[in-house]
Amino acid sequence: MAKVSVSASLENEELTMEERNLLSVAYKNVIGARRASWRIISTIEQKEERRGNENHVSVIHDYRAEIETELSSICDKILKVLYSRVIPVAKAGDSKIQNLEMKGDYPAGVSTSFDLLDA
Repeated sequence: MAKVSVSASLENEELTMEERNLLSVAYKNVIGARRASWRIISTIEQKEERRGNENHVSVIHDYRAEIETELSSICDKILKVLYSRVIPVAKAGDSKIQNLEMKGDYPAGVSTSFDLLDA
């Protein structure tokens, strides 16, 4: 996923609309899968807490933390690519807008997932 933007941006070329869409969809799919896993694990964790199964809760909590780490890492990678290689070379208005929207989407996706547990 990052290779698409990195290869084009290494030459200081703006990403085409197709490349921007591929990058966006690829990361949204990866993030979406992790968020779905996080929601399922969080639900199971809450059920086990209500049942008083502390051994299960401990294992589930560790796994949820692993998913959160993966999700944060993925978002950090795409943001690094956007900040360092994609946004600086964007010239066209629609390109700038889409890149800036992506920049805002990734941190929001992570915080939304993590905030669900507190709700």
